[in-house]
Amino acid sequence: MYLASDLKKGLKLDIDGDPHVIVGFEFKKPGKGQSLYKCKLKNMITGSQFERTYRSVDKFEKADLEETDMEYLYSDRDGWWFMNSSNYEQVMLTKEQIGENVDLLKENTVCTVLLHNQKPIGVTLPNFVILRVTATEPWAKGDTATGDTKPATVETGFEVQVPPFVNENQLIKIDTRTREYVERASE
Repeated sequence: MYLASDLKKGLKLDIDGDPHVIVGFEFKKPGKGQSLYKCKLKNMITGSQFERTYRSVDKFEKADLEETDMEYLYSDRDGWWFMNSSNYEQVMLTKEQIGENVDLLKENTVCTVLLHNQKPIGVTLPNFVILRVTATEPWAKGDTATGDTKPATVETGFEVQVPPFVNENQLIKIDTRTREYVERASE
């Protein structure tokens, strides 16, 4: 059970039976009367967003969510399939449930799948993924006129800006939170 004073961005609440996450938060203390908490909420199942204002005496239920580590197996026309390594149960997520990082998913990557009432509603990739560069322009030593980065396509089809010394078939580390190149990786 949460009090209104516990509200903050990123907190997950149960509102009208559905899990919601606070995506925006503003505290207002009028000169007279109770404190007000203005929240922008996102339904974690439908993706719809709305705003509500709460009083300081309001109470909230914690969202009934479970996080489980699952291995990404493959994608087909229906969606992206993940498997729980402990009981071999498989679940399918849609592109909308995975979000923008769908193009960083590589087979056999262990991700954290968010479950609500035993149904998958979202996924969090590890902070870093290691992917192989499949296409990039070669670098000519001493060529500094073109800038300090160049585009590279990795094995999943994602395009990222990399330093000029990165070549095809090299492994690179990408931060899934910023979607940027971090460093070269070893085999």
